[in-house]
Amino acid sequence: MTDPRHDDKTTGPEGADAPLHRRGIKSYVLRAGRMTQAQTRGLDEVWPRLGLTLAEGRQDLATLFGREAPRVLEIGFGMGASLLEQAETHPDTDFIGIEVHAPGVGKLLDEADKRGLTNLRVYREDALAVMEQCLPEASLDTLQLFFPDPWPKKKHHKRRIVQPAFVELVRSRLKAGGTFHLATDWEAYAEWMAEVMDGTPGFSNTADAETAPYVPRPAFRPLTKFEARGERLGHGVWDLIYRRAE
Repeated sequence: MTDPRHDDKTTGPEGADAPLHRRGIKSYVLRAGRMTQAQTRGLDEVWPRLGLTLAEGRQDLATLFGREAPRVLEIGFGMGASLLEQAETHPDTDFIGIEVHAPGVGKLLDEADKRGLTNLRVYREDALAVMEQCLPEASLDTLQLFFPDPWPKKKHHKRRIVQPAFVELVRSRLKAGGTFHLATDWEAYAEWMAEVMDGTPGFSNTADAETAPYVPRPAFRPLTKFEARGERLGHGVWDLIYRRAE
């Protein structure tokens, strides 16, 4: 995910009346990248078992995983380190990851296969399309959005994935009482996230009054190498966890 670190001042959410997936505005940019042998193996050999596509349409998640279990969706898993750790640490939970960049998808699949994980499935598709076309309503216990592109320039704010229409889509896919966990290392985007979330009906912030709107990094969110490096350099990270109304 790109993170150019410009200094544009953040203003409120723009384009709230037009859903991102309707306007055709992408919250990501596809980048060309070299594939390692392991990443290529993941896409060639493991994808047929763990990969999912839009063409398959609406999923029955109990049938997909062969059981009833808590379900977590992570959007934009990057190179997959955090998602892999969660899936390995919580074998009684089923995980679905969405990422558009081939190297990250390939790496995740290769590692998942080497670790023998069966509680993980992957889409290499636009997250909005997957949520809308493939995931049933009220089917998720948790949705995770960690370190999405902050699109810091004001003219690019319309590309930020966290918009009122997106949050409403998240709400529809979460079970009652389910949680939406966001994290960013860009303070202006954290403020934007809080503003959008607090302005969208159907969610309550789980933060204590002393730290609101943010929560301390939960132990269940793995610390990535990128985040650890940022902490050493004095960069902040902001977590927000909202619960869908019952």
